[in-house]
Amino acid sequence: MLYPLKFKPLLKERIWGGTELCDRLPASRKGEDVRIGESWEISGFEDEMSVVSEGRLKDNTIGELMEVFMGELVGDEVYNKFGTEFPLLVKYMDAEELLSIQVHPGNAQAARLHNAWGKSEMWYITECEEGAEILVGLKEGTTPEKFAAALSNGTLPDLLNRYTVHPGDSFYIPAGTIHCICGGIKLFEIQQTSDITYRIYDWERVDSNGQMRELNPELALQAIRFSSDVEYVRTKPSIAGEVVELVDCTHFTTNLIRVEERFVRDLAWLPSFVIYICTEGEGEMYYSDGKVKLSKGDVYLVPAIEQSIRFEGNLTLLESYC
Repeated sequence: MLYPLKFKPLLKERIWGGTELCDRLPASRKGEDVRIGESWEISGFEDEMSVVSEGRLKDNTIGELMEVFMGELVGDEVYNKFGTEFPLLVKYMDAEELLSIQVHPGNAQAARLHNAWGKSEMWYITECEEGAEILVGLKEGTTPEKFAAALSNGTLPDLLNRYTVHPGDSFYIPAGTIHCICGGIKLFEIQQTSDITYRIYDWERVDSNGQMRELNPELALQAIRFSSDVEYVRTKPSIAGEVVELVDCTHFTTNLIRVEERFVRDLAWLPSFVIYICTEGEGEMYYSDGKVKLSKGDVYLVPAIEQSIRFEGNLTLLESYC
């Protein structure tokens, strides 16, 4: 009964968001002056669960499906670890303006303070303005004392590594890494199921009511890694017919796949669900009982019971699993 699942997007208004995602708003809200920064493509949050958009299981939540299908949907090992909570959150982000400089806690801090998972994530840039940048990680030699001084005198951005981005770039942002998306960027984000963010610096910005957003510098100081040998930049060229690894961490693996005409992906070895994100092109994805069309922006959850998937067309895909 299971098949590759597509979900209704959960749209999030953000002060830094753009207008591209507004066309996904329901008819009753079309024409409103809103800024949509995030579209949650797959979410297992208790109060923010994705709902299947098509097929026999339409209108079921991902939580309901996990209760019924358990390991058949996500894999026995994944189910034994996470139960009915889907372990990954997939977002499409339209960052028209600067986000805050922020950091996310690791599992231990998140569990202790929030009874939640920590948040490690990765980004794949799909579109960006010329010269668009991100800030990721503190420069070598930054101490808590230098950090505190920079925060007090407004020079914190100078302490972060700065990267100019291009479509196809990938970045790994483990928990504890201070970071900022600097605007003019559209990207896919794959992360742990967590929504804990400690804002450190918000560019003196105010909302429509003239209020500044809450900052969390004390909590951030507990979370920040001041010394790290992490390789943040994970950009690699796609190779037709090959699986190119971008990120392989404790929480998830993400690969890059380029399909030219035809590609068969054996999944029999993998005891996990697989998420496929189409970042470019169009084609079809064939599974054991049928096929679905793929085009840029489509996100599908392939159940763990699928033994193989065949792609036809000309496509660039992200493949992610636990």
